[in-house]
Amino acid sequence: MEFKPAWEDAELGLFRETVARFVEQEMEPGDEQARRQGHVGHALWRRAGELGLLCTDIPEEFGGAGGDFRHEAVIGEELYRRSLTGMNVAVHSIVAHYVLNHGTDEQKERWLPRMARGEIVGAIAMTEPGAGSDLQGIRMRAALDGGCYVLNGTKTFISNGFLAGLVLAVVRTDPAAGSRGISIVAVETQDLPGYRVGRVLDKIGMKAQDTSELFFDDVRVPASHLLGGEPGRGFSQLMSDLSYERLLIAVNSLAMMQGAYEATLRYVRERQAFGKPVAEFQNTRFKLAELATQIQVGRAFIDRCVQSQLDGRLDAATASMAKLWASDALGRLVDECLQLFGGYGYMSEYVIGRMYMDARIQRIYGGTNEIMKEVIARAL
Repeated sequence: MEFKPAWEDAELGLFRETVARFVEQEMEPGDEQARRQGHVGHALWRRAGELGLLCTDIPEEFGGAGGDFRHEAVIGEELYRRSLTGMNVAVHSIVAHYVLNHGTDEQKERWLPRMARGEIVGAIAMTEPGAGSDLQGIRMRAALDGGCYVLNGTKTFISNGFLAGLVLAVVRTDPAAGSRGISIVAVETQDLPGYRVGRVLDKIGMKAQDTSELFFDDVRVPASHLLGGEPGRGFSQLMSDLSYERLLIAVNSLAMMQGAYEATLRYVRERQAFGKPVAEFQNTRFKLAELATQIQVGRAFIDRCVQSQLDGRLDAATASMAKLWASDALGRLVDECLQLFGGYGYMSEYVIGRMYMDARIQRIYGGTNEIMKEVIARAL
């Protein structure tokens, strides 16, 4: 059974082949090492940049490939259906979009071409030890001192944090102004005094992806690196790009569902029990039928959301529905698939075991699914 997206044409099919070759030849061989060390290293990012696989929906004038959201979706699908999560291309792309949509011309020209080449890896630093989904709880300060902002504070759970060369730090520039006192400051991390990357966090899943603590101790950043050039706009900047992020999570979740189903189908056809393949038992056949149906139904909805994104009319509530449904459905489907693997499914050497652990975060990052329900409820 084929789960081909409705939005894929011949050109995107060829692009998918390029992405698949990169994934199979450049990423898969080093995935176990990346899982052990907690990151994929800079060389892989630079190689992806050389092949034109970064910032694919950023205009060519800023060094991107000039494609659209579908190109980003193809990359995510080819990674997540194999549970190759070491390169968080989604976060890199989200950072690029913050710069593209809100940055000054000088900021776009300074950072986007380098991101597209993989010379700098992008990260966005929102979460703090005491502030997660509630962005108004952010305490990290950025005080203007002459021509610089001086940053003090701690960020945690930062995807791409260990390798990041450009960190969009969400900070308070006016502690008394509530959400109007939040700004985004772009931090170029190389050899930056006062900036320190803490440990690569020991997660239960996404082992190959670097997720780190970041420490800022009197870090001086040029005032020209304030995103958009005006303080107090950070909250609205963050809100305006959340639909893009949440749709990427939905696309990746659906891709992992497909990958889990395909891996399970192969396994039950080969695995023998009581003298015949596990696939011949009625329970197995009925379960696979249910799982394939879930993927097809999800594909119809997610494809519609992708088209809405392309048309510029994807609203926050619908993007939240996509993220909520796909990440919840992924958790249920991977659990069912692991059961069909039996004891082997509990082994991390099998992709289904890795998927079981990697899938759990989809319901948390990009805004927890409880936050998604709140966003949807407000739109009813």
